[in-house]
Amino acid sequence: MTIHRRWIAKAGAALFAALLLYPFTALFARIGPWQWGPDVRGPALASVRVSLLLTGFAMLIIVALGTPVAAYIARCRPRERLLWQGILLIPILLPPLALGILMTLAFGPYAPVGAWLEHYGILMTNSATAFITTQVYVGMGYYVLGAVAALDAVPVVLQTQAALLGLSPMRVFLRVTLPLSRLGLAVALSIAWVRAIGEFGAMVVTAYYPSGMPVQLWVNLQSFGLPAVMPLLVVFLVAALPLPWMIHVLAQRQRHA
Repeated sequence: MTIHRRWIAKAGAALFAALLLYPFTALFARIGPWQWGPDVRGPALASVRVSLLLTGFAMLIIVALGTPVAAYIARCRPRERLLWQGILLIPILLPPLALGILMTLAFGPYAPVGAWLEHYGILMTNSATAFITTQVYVGMGYYVLGAVAALDAVPVVLQTQAALLGLSPMRVFLRVTLPLSRLGLAVALSIAWVRAIGEFGAMVVTAYYPSGMPVQLWVNLQSFGLPAVMPLLVVFLVAALPLPWMIHVLAQRQRHA
């Protein structure tokens, strides 16, 4: 009876996995020959360059700003930590389209900050700056919350012993905390990467141009139909999924090692 139930559980889990992976069968859907002519290929390749380059810059900013904030939150008292976590959840829970509209109004010429930036030639709509800024807002909460969890996993006793040996707080962080939490930080960054590079709702408002891959997929769908979407979709999946997937698998292996 126990073996019978175990096989039923395995069959149910296998069915669950098959249902989760089923949408990938769309890559073999019969929609006719894929289109990759000059009208499709040029903008598509440009969107790949835009997404990879500008999302990379956004990730550098997220790591540079988010890691110190995460280190501070990890050492906060419970009440202050709860406050910070509530603040970080706001951009995560905010509907993407609403975030895009709010950012356009806040950083555009309609607000003092936006007018000041525009006075100095910094355009916060339909520019590389707007693209990167939007992605930072989209991904920051995911990274910081994940980084806090990674830093929390480092044994306090090791950090205390390092401090007792005469290391300054900064050197304790760089030589003990950071190396022991690096894989967890990588997982947090991978989540921010996937979230940012795949953002559409906010990006279509703040940075319709230069078009990243999600916006260009929508443009191709509207202009040429599904056959023109598929080549860029494959590139999008290859760019967005494999590295974060591998990082998560490595993290799980280390956790259970």
